[in-house]
Amino acid sequence: MSPALPLLRSPPFPAKDAAVSLARAMQEFPKPAADALLARIRETRVGGEFWAPSADLAAPASTVLRPRDRAEIAELLAGLDPEQRRSALWIGNGEKALDRALEALARREGGNFRPEVDPWSALDGASALAAHGDDEWVAIAAIASVPVQVLSSGAFGEPGDDTAKLQACAAQRLGATRYRDPFHDTASTLGATVELLAEWRRVLEGNRGIAAACGMAWWKRDEIRRFLWAPGQKLKLVSRSGRALAIARRQNGAVAIWPSRISSGLLAQARKDKVPLVRVEDGFVRSVGLGSNLVPPLSVVVDRRGIHFDPSRPSDLEAILATNEFPPALIERARALRETIVSAGISKYAAGSESALPTREPGRRVVLVPGQVEDDMSVIAGGGGLHSNLELLRRVRALEPEAEIWWRPHPDVDAGHRVGAVADAEALRYADRIVREGGMAPLLGAVDAVHVLTSLTGFEALMRGLDVTCHGTPFYAGWGLTRDLGEVPARRGRSLSLDALVAGVLLLYPRYLDPITGLPCPAEVLVDRIVHRYAPNRQGWIEPLRRLQGRLMATFR
Repeated sequence: MSPALPLLRSPPFPAKDAAVSLARAMQEFPKPAADALLARIRETRVGGEFWAPSADLAAPASTVLRPRDRAEIAELLAGLDPEQRRSALWIGNGEKALDRALEALARREGGNFRPEVDPWSALDGASALAAHGDDEWVAIAAIASVPVQVLSSGAFGEPGDDTAKLQACAAQRLGATRYRDPFHDTASTLGATVELLAEWRRVLEGNRGIAAACGMAWWKRDEIRRFLWAPGQKLKLVSRSGRALAIARRQNGAVAIWPSRISSGLLAQARKDKVPLVRVEDGFVRSVGLGSNLVPPLSVVVDRRGIHFDPSRPSDLEAILATNEFPPALIERARALRETIVSAGISKYAAGSESALPTREPGRRVVLVPGQVEDDMSVIAGGGGLHSNLELLRRVRALEPEAEIWWRPHPDVDAGHRVGAVADAEALRYADRIVREGGMAPLLGAVDAVHVLTSLTGFEALMRGLDVTCHGTPFYAGWGLTRDLGEVPARRGRSLSLDALVAGVLLLYPRYLDPITGLPCPAEVLVDRIVHRYAPNRQGWIEPLRRLQGRLMATFR
């Protein structure tokens, strides 16, 4: 490991320039700020090759040893008693001859050997690290408060240095680096770089062990490869479920699936074969344009427990909302994101127009009822047995007899692609107006309340301070912010503030893809791209063909 490499650097993404640090340039780095940043690095576990495979130890190592040559192997071995040799962890450096020697030594002495791995995972619970002074593991161990034996003088420390001195040296190295925002190719700060690397670590850890993907539509496969990429992991996107399961079995890995495109047979076979399934779905700030028009997603969720729209079983989102702490900095970030989304008029499919909104009747409460695709999985899983848009309208009128009710047909249904159409004459038996034109965001700005089955519109309405009544059990029900008519799982017995809900739903659960660089990005970057119209919808020739197909499907229905 060359000491010229910055301690904080980006994973080797297969995309455009992802560099987050540049050539050294000395800067002042006051100790209080240094201490806070070292604590944050320790908490987020970034620095060095944090994207490398986990050490995956059954028990913490007593001593972690990083010799750089055979002479150091002998020196280190001489200083260990028999018990220490049995519990030692020898770490390779990528040089084949040295790694083979270390692997043979570990087998002979009863210790463990690992090739190049995530240093944080190897140092977890370790009693000490022994490494040379030019090894960045010295800095990482010092930041992690693991005692270090420095074998020779180098950029990260000298023999005899204690933890405090090594931490000061690490802080100096961090302060002697320029940082870069890879999304805008502008200067960045050390703090912002740590947070970006923490986000990348979260995404990469969520992708670990996914061997194959099945059920991914052809027009979104490029994006899926980027969403599910992890270093050293070759993801196979296949059409046949049997092949996906076979690949996962061979690699002892998981299969990523798109729930609406997967058969019950695959689910049963995966249970039988004990192959984990990772569910992938559209995120909540998805793209500019509809999925039914084959616009690839710029946001997805990747859930290892279940999926957010199915209340019958736990999901990663439910676990986040039920158990996570929401520190002030995260709440402030959520508040700022929410205010940006609301002020920019962004909804799931980006920004909408303010045109063609109805005029309200003076003195009447206006209630919006968004239609849904009746055979959508969120309706089937979370509707509590209610699938009919017309029945939803009838129930809303019964609960809101004096209100002015606006009915909003689902755009995929209106386009003829999906099931759930309600004849206008039937809808007007219960609704006062049918509102087809204009974007969802400006429409939400014109009403007082929303009644939903499981629609994401309810969450978007909460962000805008509206009253929300849930007839089913969407993911945002049961947290003390909605009127819940559906059955809410006991797992959701916690009251959340609005911005804690936003933090979980938009910051901690999904992942986002920058349409310009192709890199995983924080939510704020994608929202900024949408606001400034830098998120193109790659439809080309597909859109007119899909519109024609929709008209034909609607005619035959």
